[in-house]
Amino acid sequence: MSKKIKQQINQKIYQAKWYRKNEKLTETMIRTENMFGYITIYKPEMKIKDFSTYRAYYCGLCRMLRERYGISGQMTLTYDMTFLILLLTSLYECPTKKETCRCAVHPVQKKEILINEITQYGADMNIVLSYHHFVDDWKDEHKKKAMIGIRSFHRRYEKIKNRYPKKCREIEKYLRELSDLEKKREQNLDKVSGSFGKLMAELMVYREDIWKEELRKTGFYLGKFIYLMDAYDDLEKDREEKNYNPLLAISGEENFEENCYGMLTMMMAECTEHFEKLPCVENIEILRNILYAGVWNKYQTIRKKKNIEIKEEDRDDK
Repeated sequence: MSKKIKQQINQKIYQAKWYRKNEKLTETMIRTENMFGYITIYKPEMKIKDFSTYRAYYCGLCRMLRERYGISGQMTLTYDMTFLILLLTSLYECPTKKETCRCAVHPVQKKEILINEITQYGADMNIVLSYHHFVDDWKDEHKKKAMIGIRSFHRRYEKIKNRYPKKCREIEKYLRELSDLEKKREQNLDKVSGSFGKLMAELMVYREDIWKEELRKTGFYLGKFIYLMDAYDDLEKDREEKNYNPLLAISGEENFEENCYGMLTMMMAECTEHFEKLPCVENIEILRNILYAGVWNKYQTIRKKKNIEIKEEDRDDK
């Protein structure tokens, strides 16, 4: 047996042991992915060097979460926060440190990571959102998993709140607003998606400077897009489980699919209009890949899952 094959076998054994050891925690953290994961790359249209850069920022965020918040923090990793890190790094031209490291997923081969001050901010905001997901779950359904998450993250959240008191207050306010609207089963799509949009707008603002308004608007429309995409993705599941979904009321309409596509297109058109006003140069191709191709690749994946034929004109738009 060659040395390379032995390394691969040992890597698989290491991964299996690690995940078994953390099985309960892993299962608990999976919930934090709800409403996230839609803002990602479209790899077929990326240059190799751009993909390597994107992965290095993603791995950098993973590493930062592990160092600051342990394994449980590491499991809150999202593609959406990687986009935020790339955007703010490009806008503010932050000095970025390049390192190589191993991790539980890749224990044999070292991976390149890129880390800067924005990575720390992204890691902190990841924990903030994850904590509130658990609080929400506990209030709504009293899930045991949610209480495990709350206990695991409470002290960490309080420390972050001390660092970002105003931002955390705003995030809490918009999450309460969103929760109240969902409990009332609000049917106004603009209103309910707007609450999540305001939350994303707050996350986008890293500094109170001349770019804050464009960042807010970019985040606001991106947040509305995420909320509507999540509702569209979960429509059938929510119908079966009788959960709240703002699209259920219009899902029986004749032009439902076209209307959903139109709403999503409108949100991304507004988002990209404000994004293009930001003086981003570094990694601009990666950012555009995400906003002009990545999000729509996710949309097409959802439609294929629903067995909905994608019209030729829709394909051309991507």
